[in-house]
Amino acid sequence: MSPRRGKTLPDAALKPASENDSSQLSFDSRLAAQPPSQAAPITETAPASDVAAPVRSAGASAAPAHGPAHGESPAAPETRIFAVSDLVRAARLTLESRFSDLRVEGEVSGLKRSANGHLYFTLKDAEAQLDCVMYAREAVRLRFRLQDGQQVRCRGRLTIYEARGRFQLSVHGMEPTGAGALALAFEQLKQKLAAEGLFDPERKRPLPFLPRRLGVVTSAQGAVIRDIVRVAHRRFPVPILLAPSPVQGEGAAAAIAAALAEIVKVPDVDVVIVARGGGSLEDLWAFNDEALARAIAACPVPVISAVGHETDFTIADFVADLRAPTPSAAAELAVPVAAELLAELHLLGRRLGRALHAETRSLRLRLERTRAALGDPRRLIDLRRQGLDDFVERAVRTLHAASAQRRADLRSLEARLFRSHPQRQIADQRAALAAAERRLLASGTSLVAHRRLSLESLAGKLDALSPLKVLDRGYSLTRGPGGQVLRSCAGLQQGDDVTVTLRDGDLRTRIEEIVARREGS
Repeated sequence: MSPRRGKTLPDAALKPASENDSSQLSFDSRLAAQPPSQAAPITETAPASDVAAPVRSAGASAAPAHGPAHGESPAAPETRIFAVSDLVRAARLTLESRFSDLRVEGEVSGLKRSANGHLYFTLKDAEAQLDCVMYAREAVRLRFRLQDGQQVRCRGRLTIYEARGRFQLSVHGMEPTGAGALALAFEQLKQKLAAEGLFDPERKRPLPFLPRRLGVVTSAQGAVIRDIVRVAHRRFPVPILLAPSPVQGEGAAAAIAAALAEIVKVPDVDVVIVARGGGSLEDLWAFNDEALARAIAACPVPVISAVGHETDFTIADFVADLRAPTPSAAAELAVPVAAELLAELHLLGRRLGRALHAETRSLRLRLERTRAALGDPRRLIDLRRQGLDDFVERAVRTLHAASAQRRADLRSLEARLFRSHPQRQIADQRAALAAAERRLLASGTSLVAHRRLSLESLAGKLDALSPLKVLDRGYSLTRGPGGQVLRSCAGLQQGDDVTVTLRDGDLRTRIEEIVARREGS
């Protein structure tokens, strides 16, 4: 049977099974393990019929259904063995049923934020510490940024993370101790947006001199819109466009941002007033929302923040282009007084007339002085005509000189072209070829004769040095057994075969006796 969410074990679920066997535990075996992030508040207890019998050991035999047989002694109580997951689950359910809603106060330590937005931290005091987890669905509702070292008061329930058997507090809500949560959240958001430059004076835009249409984002039923309309129309009958929106309560910040985005879509809205009457910090909290602050900063037209009284400050006041102490003051800042504009217009008209009269007189005087400096126009025209005649004469002379130079250049090019005519070049090259041919034949004949004389001289020298000539004079050439030419008796022995070469043949002989010749004899 599958477990049902929302059920819990009764307080007696973890207790001795009988008076005779205190080691037996009973619990609801149908409840499956649930991760702490899925555990809902426990309000309903499990019926007694759902409590299952404990698991017996593998070696124990089952007890008879109707007790021991007649004459037999009762069996000894058996030890029950539980799975770890079943035991931890029973402990978790019991713990959650007893401590389902409690408040704990302490110091935050070891804060970690997971990628899914869950917060893991330790709540500690001087003598103990408690592991805590705050899941993303509750963490996004925090009105301040949790940091290490903060003293906080947590609301939640005790539970056990079954995967590790860890005792922890599942936190549903949190508020700081000492300073209020709203004040702390206000300061943290103010520091964050100031660090991003959303409060810098350089990004503040000036208000238009006279808006074509005044946009107002506020409640349609309050006195704020009536005050703005009354003050604005008393000063100047400018059209006013209202984007109604709740200005406090759940979802007010998102509604104000949406109304601001819609009103700026009207083409002639030149300035927007975001307004609300006075109230407590909680009443004005919608104007301390980060998304609304970024919507005001991204607004394409200037925004006037008029929230609360003069002593009230919100994040919208810091990020807006201009802060007004009250909604009526915002209307005065956005719309000028028509009577003052008319008076200033008349004054500017008179000043403009005087300036035009003075400028006309000044220009007339300048015209007279320029006319006097120029003199008679006909004389200037005659001078220009004479200059034109001189220019034409110089141009004609220059043109004639250029034409003569071009003719001379043309004749020179014509002579060069005649000398470079292909037929003339062919005739010149043919004559040069014939002369080169004659020089080549004469040079070849002389070279062959010179080489012949050199060859005959070398042949005579070679014939004079030839060994055959020596042999003709009666000499012979002796070679040893290996065919080497013998120049000495050294290395020869009696009985060696030698070859003696004469002029007309070779003699093969054998050494019978070696007679050494003494040096000097």
